[in-house]
Amino acid sequence: MKKVFSVFALLLFFTGAFAQTNLQDTQRNEDRTTKSANSGFAEEEFRRGVQSYYKGAYNEAILEFEKALSYLPGENLILDWLGKAYYKSGIEGAALQQWNYVRDSGYGGILLQNRIEIVSDRRVTASDSSFNQRFTESGSFQNISGTNLIYSQPVASVSNPDGTVWVVAYGSNDIVCFDVNGVVINRSSGPVNGFDRPMDMIRLQNGNLALSESAGDRIAILDGNGKFIKYYGSKGRGVGQVVGPQYLAEDEFGNIYVTDFGNARVVVFDSEGNGLFSFGQKTAGFEGFKSPTGIVVCDGRVLVADSVRGGIYEFDRAGNYLGVFVNEKTFARPESIRKWGDSLLLADRNRIYSIDLSDGAVYENAVTGKGKSQLTSANPDRNGNIIATDFKANEIYVMSKMTELVGGFFVQIERVISDNFPQVTLEVRVENRRRQPVVGLKRQNFLVTEGHNPVAFELTGESNRNEVADIVLLVDRSTAMKPYADQLDSAVREICESMKGRGTVTLISAGEVPALEFKGNPSQLTDFSSKALKTGYSDVVAFDLASRLAVNGLINSEKKHGIIYITNGSHDCNTFLKYGLSDLTTYMNNNGVSFSTVLLSQGSMSEEISYITADTTGTSYYIYRPQGLGGVIDDIIGLPSGLYQFTYTSSLSTEYGRKYLPVEVETYMLNRSGRDETGYFAPLQ
Repeated sequence: MKKVFSVFALLLFFTGAFAQTNLQDTQRNEDRTTKSANSGFAEEEFRRGVQSYYKGAYNEAILEFEKALSYLPGENLILDWLGKAYYKSGIEGAALQQWNYVRDSGYGGILLQNRIEIVSDRRVTASDSSFNQRFTESGSFQNISGTNLIYSQPVASVSNPDGTVWVVAYGSNDIVCFDVNGVVINRSSGPVNGFDRPMDMIRLQNGNLALSESAGDRIAILDGNGKFIKYYGSKGRGVGQVVGPQYLAEDEFGNIYVTDFGNARVVVFDSEGNGLFSFGQKTAGFEGFKSPTGIVVCDGRVLVADSVRGGIYEFDRAGNYLGVFVNEKTFARPESIRKWGDSLLLADRNRIYSIDLSDGAVYENAVTGKGKSQLTSANPDRNGNIIATDFKANEIYVMSKMTELVGGFFVQIERVISDNFPQVTLEVRVENRRRQPVVGLKRQNFLVTEGHNPVAFELTGESNRNEVADIVLLVDRSTAMKPYADQLDSAVREICESMKGRGTVTLISAGEVPALEFKGNPSQLTDFSSKALKTGYSDVVAFDLASRLAVNGLINSEKKHGIIYITNGSHDCNTFLKYGLSDLTTYMNNNGVSFSTVLLSQGSMSEEISYITADTTGTSYYIYRPQGLGGVIDDIIGLPSGLYQFTYTSSLSTEYGRKYLPVEVETYMLNRSGRDETGYFAPLQ
């Protein structure tokens, strides 16, 4: 595909944003310029600081940079790196102080300014809610390549964990899988007899896909790669029968709901494809559907749109009518409904709306124009975009937030590994402005340069595809945990068994003084007993120090990693004496660490722990939930990660390992881009 550079990216490229030479401090003599002793001492401390930073020893790096500044006070390059070390340590206020200082002195240009704006904005508006944000088209997927038809009459889409997207093509009777650049990477036309006017598709809890066939009067079950498995349903008016099935939904028990257009009702199948019942006909208090379309199941409620009445109606999972969720005539012709965080996403003719699940409030997120248009679906993808299918215009739109298009990606070169110089390895994290990882990028989405000179590089790793995670089990040792020893043993054993011997598990006791209890293969804790813990119960728990210790142990671990806090949920103010909630969450977020909670009692969790869990994309689990704790590790592995690894061979001179070597990375996708610049040192010779 054609590479598209935004104006923002071009400005960054030509600005020369960061210093790319060694530190400069000279003494003017009568006829020559020589380096002062201070400059030499500062360069040595600076080199050590950079190396400590890339090893993940951020506190050590801070000390080294401060030593360098004692020799060269006010040196911009050192201050910039000191800000980076503070940022990775979770002390964003101090990082911004350093960056603002060097910016005001004229250093850094637009790239530093953009970094300051993003970090500052995150500190003020940490929420990733998209409910009341405007989206606009950032790109589209072509429907014709030369004389070849790629798809016809797109009607629905399904987002995949790796950033790719399945699109249902009603007109061409197939489903097509696109990568983030709009390149077709897979296609399925069904079994030998083919699909018959496919209409909607959803991903089931077991990873398979369910596809409704409007003219075939059935539901096709496919595997994750689009390969046919079996059919559900048949044509008719009885139980488990449909006429013109349209939109699909699944509840937490694996039951499948489909809007039966021909019979003006909703038909329910169990997870094996057996017909259970139908609802939506005229009953006391409900006039019956005229044209049921979009459907979604959430929190035990079934919400169904009617394209003729222009409203949304609420039922329980047994099909009992509960009332009007969104008033009639609110929408012109509502089609699909999808869950979207704490809200719903609905396609309506040429508009996309979000609907608050708590009160039914409606907000207009996007408009496609007044021309020929019939949006049949709007579905969030893995990267925070909305994939909208336009049936009449024969278009697939990629819609992004206005702020993302203007500000671009937040690209960070997190680590440069130069031990085998001239071979260099880069670890680069790509996020949007709201800290959401950008996944599924390919080599063609990146440009690596040395001093703005392009180098030949290879994309050698994408952590989003990793299937192993390192885990820290953080165990609450407060006095309130005494009655829960058996539950604690059960939780640790079940979690470690679910790791199946893969990855490393670390167990830390959160007592008055945090203590490392165990680190090794999870199979060694499958017979865990809390009686073996060295840390006793305490009325005072240093949770802040314990969580910092947990993050420290994960910085150089597997690229997918997380903390699981096992507690009964009670906390007091003594748990946050040295580090506040903001510092703790930013330390986790800035190092890609999720924080999940396993509750051993049914009481409510403290507000502080709830905040940390929510702000780090973690999840809270009850030990006796029906699904058990076996899926906790899968949930952590399933979290998106925007960390990429590149290798290239440098052509720069190192001056025996004492020269600061520049490297730059640019990321671009459709009409969005971002850039970062840094430097490193080769090994001393």
